[in-house]
Amino acid sequence: MIEKFTASVPVLGGEEPRQVYVYLPEHEEGERFPVMYLLDGQTAFFDETAPYGESLRLAEILDKLKAKLIVVAVEANGSNRLTEYSPFAFTSPYGNSSGGGHAFLNWLTGTLRPFIDGRYPTLCDRTHTMIAGSSLGGLMALYGLASFPAVFSAALALSPSLWVRPREMGKLLESIPTDAEVYFDYGEKELSNHEAIMESLQIAEKALAASGASFTFRIAKGAVHNEGAWKKRIPSALASFSMIEYAE
Repeated sequence: MIEKFTASVPVLGGEEPRQVYVYLPEHEEGERFPVMYLLDGQTAFFDETAPYGESLRLAEILDKLKAKLIVVAVEANGSNRLTEYSPFAFTSPYGNSSGGGHAFLNWLTGTLRPFIDGRYPTLCDRTHTMIAGSSLGGLMALYGLASFPAVFSAALALSPSLWVRPREMGKLLESIPTDAEVYFDYGEKELSNHEAIMESLQIAEKALAASGASFTFRIAKGAVHNEGAWKKRIPSALASFSMIEYAE
């Protein structure tokens, strides 16, 4: 089941309304679940809301897996996603960012999360709370885990944009708690998109190893940078996390 409601992020998007989608697994009264906060909610469930016409169809995947997981998918700021989804200012061929990512995560953890915990049957401790995203959303997932360790204990990052500030991210990832769990990957055909991507991935992998946290890193054979490719990797990515259980 998917519910949705309208929210705003005043610190970045003003009062511009955006959708928040909440996936709930089938459950009995009194049953509670871990929560995954997913960025780019417009691409999470429905092809008709995805900017490029293809979504992750995540509800179908979770239903098939019988995953006991609540997913809270927040729509991105359509006019300034690069600022909202990067903690660092940068200039690139794809546009510029003034680095509002930390402010966005302050809203997500300080405003949205308490609302979700009050309305839905969540297990609201950090050991049952994770953050996920793809591309810049993947960068934000890793940043969120590193910068909000009292909130999140896990991060799922599909094709994270580590090229933005690889060394700064490396220093942050070295500091994540040893009980954290991380999954990150990259598509084989993406590796030529940015000159520094291989170095960025190596820095992240080395930093995570130094942190002592549990992590999985994969190169997806033949994969490109889009929702169709990420959709195929979600089941194996979810299997990396100990907080997710599956119904018989």
